[in-house]
Amino acid sequence: MDAKLLEILVCPLCKSPLTYRKAEQELICRADRLAFAIKDDIPVMLVDEARQMTAEEVEKLPK
Repeated sequence: MDAKLLEILVCPLCKSPLTYRKAEQELICRADRLAFAIKDDIPVMLVDEARQMTAEEVEKLPK
């Protein structure tokens, strides 16, 4: 994932910054508890296709 792209991407729903999870190939919005998949190095930034995360999953993420 391109570092410059990561700097400018925000959650499409609330405009919060995203956390990159390299191993899972996801971008995480903590505020909305959404995980956006990255497919072939392209983030899928569609709210309807994002995975809903549990509160426990979000709490386990590094700060």
